[in-house]
Amino acid sequence: MNPVEKARISDVSQMHKLINYFADKDEMLARPLSEIYENIRDYFVIRQDGRMIACAALHVCWSDLAEIKSVAVAEDSQRQGVGEQLIKACLEEAKELGISTVFCLTYQPAFFEKCGFSLVEKTELPHKVWGECYRCPKFPDCDEVALIYHLDVGV
Repeated sequence: MNPVEKARISDVSQMHKLINYFADKDEMLARPLSEIYENIRDYFVIRQDGRMIACAALHVCWSDLAEIKSVAVAEDSQRQGVGEQLIKACLEEAKELGISTVFCLTYQPAFFEKCGFSLVEKTELPHKVWGECYRCPKFPDCDEVALIYHLDVGV
């Protein structure tokens, strides 16, 4: 398996293309290029043979809350544990930061359940998670599924 690494500026165009490939198929939400650049420090990637084959972001929302988003794995690299590697890296970083709760909004709930997340009603998520939703073309009729993961970060 290839290692999970922090994204670099040189990965952004490939990340944008990969994320929006799946967004065009209504499998995830699109991300503008500017948003990926602005949040580059949130992203992890996996590269294979000089090509970025997968990405995911951990976005800190509050002192005890972060979101995993923009999880995308190239079709020819799926079902090989690559997505799970990215989720594990995001959860490890959340734990290192002392963040106890990680959530996601997704069209692929079975994948996140396989990674240990639990389904929750979107209404159970704090209001602060909706900060960027007003920019979404699907707002206010969000059709994504919410899942949550609790970490033992100690005190």
